[in-house]
Amino acid sequence: MTRQSERTGASLSRRKFIVGAGAAGVAGLAGCTENTDSGGSTDSGGGSTGSGGDSTESQTLSGDVDIAGSSTVFPLATAMAERFQSQHSEVSVNIQSTGSGGGFANYFCTGQTQFNNASRPIKGEEEQQCSSNDVEPVEVKVATDALTVIVNNDNDWIGDGLTVEQLNQIWSAESPPETWADINSEWPDEPLELYGPSDASGTYDYFIEAILGEEGPGHRQDYSATEQDRTIVQGVQGSEYAIGYLGFAYYSENQDSVQAVPISDGDGEYVEPSLDNALEGKYTPLSRPLFTYAAKSALAENHIAEFAKFWIENATSREIVANEVGYVPLSEDEQTEMMDKLESAIEEAN
Repeated sequence: MTRQSERTGASLSRRKFIVGAGAAGVAGLAGCTENTDSGGSTDSGGGSTGSGGDSTESQTLSGDVDIAGSSTVFPLATAMAERFQSQHSEVSVNIQSTGSGGGFANYFCTGQTQFNNASRPIKGEEEQQCSSNDVEPVEVKVATDALTVIVNNDNDWIGDGLTVEQLNQIWSAESPPETWADINSEWPDEPLELYGPSDASGTYDYFIEAILGEEGPGHRQDYSATEQDRTIVQGVQGSEYAIGYLGFAYYSENQDSVQAVPISDGDGEYVEPSLDNALEGKYTPLSRPLFTYAAKSALAENHIAEFAKFWIENATSREIVANEVGYVPLSEDEQTEMMDKLESAIEEAN
């Protein structure tokens, strides 16, 4: 068993705010819109203030930016929105944590938001729904996550960790185990208490793809499902026999409350979830890309386009993406690729 040792010190209080806001579900950042504190809001970590700070110096941006989608991407979107609004006080960024699928179905593909955050790629049926409403999604990778399995701090029997096979056994809808002893006879004969994201979450979808297999029997449904990651942490924290899974950022915010479980992908080596292990490709199969999707037509509006470019120009910042939020930043090559895609979409929208 392991506790991630990378601590972020001064950024802790900010990240606690972000996670708390995510649990609230809807976060209109009006308070941040008027924030003119230059102490932290304009610090991008890598020395870049993004295109929102340079290319628009001679113009005033104004208007609303509406974002729905993934609770996993929510804290990263919030961090970028805070900084953008500190430079453009007449822009209001409103973010809803609805789950990837909920955001696509109820907000983005119906034309109510300009962006949808997602912790997995858009599905074919979602693309069809968008198309039927004349919404053309532009996929932009914004970071890499290490999906994290957590257990209670009093769990002292798992030892080195869990295998992918054991995770499959725990969460599969086919003959799911009822007790820990059903997984390993040496473990306690006590009921499993399971916590995880709902089926509206991209984390749920990715877990099925990576652990259960899309052609398998599916995800068991006798568990406490929620769209709020803080609820998963609280559930696991409250029971010795609990287990759950969620995005790394929410675990990293609660390292004293729960334990992260190292995972073996069948080679006998148990790998802990960490930013470095995800970046190096060691944490398989649970490291995954994170996205935001922009509606191409909305990019014709200056404040929408400038916010999107600002996000990508700061997506390589270790200070923001890794230290403050808890994800792996884009590489410079990835940043160039995403910016080229974004610039092309903006040009086509105008």
